[in-house]
Amino acid sequence: MKLNRLITAFVFVMAVTISPVLAQTKPAPSQTAPAQTGAAVPDSKIALIYSEAFLDPKAGIARFNTLLTGLNKEFEKTQAEIKQLEQKIAQLTDEVAKLKSGASVVPPQQIQAKSDQLDQAKKDYQRKGEDAQALYNKRRGEVFQPLQEDIGKALEAYAKAHNINVIIDGSQVPVVYAADALDITRAFISEFNSKNPATASVATPK
Repeated sequence: MKLNRLITAFVFVMAVTISPVLAQTKPAPSQTAPAQTGAAVPDSKIALIYSEAFLDPKAGIARFNTLLTGLNKEFEKTQAEIKQLEQKIAQLTDEVAKLKSGASVVPPQQIQAKSDQLDQAKKDYQRKGEDAQALYNKRRGEVFQPLQEDIGKALEAYAKAHNINVIIDGSQVPVVYAADALDITRAFISEFNSKNPATASVATPK
């Protein structure tokens, strides 16, 4: 279990933040409420956004990449330790294979001792990988939660400022067709980055 796989496993982390802002559920009308006749039909302005673009290293939300770099750095030591265990397992595997090949007379006890070392190394590798994944998931939530909240608030403010009633996240909802003019992704990212530079301090509790 390599840590770099864990790091890339959460690319859609911000999608859960966007959905409450994009689609606010309205209560169903009361069954006993009198039917309205001649009610004005509201003007609905719909926009489309693709949250996957937030994660683009070059054209996405700059603070995301800053936080990701910092998070990766936290786990550099753990990643190195896991890499060392991988190398140890590979070495022990070769040694056990050579001892069992019969190229030279080796006491069975020596072969068993080396096999036990290999089994223990595999257990250590699995345990360390599982612990690393659990810790990574915890830190991921802590590190990105403030940014998720900021993006949610910024989307709501953007919608109000541009008289948008509904924003659909095309990264989560299949869109059969939408005019290019409805896509606010690039405009929103540009505005967010201008107000939230990558160098801005972000609280990341430990």
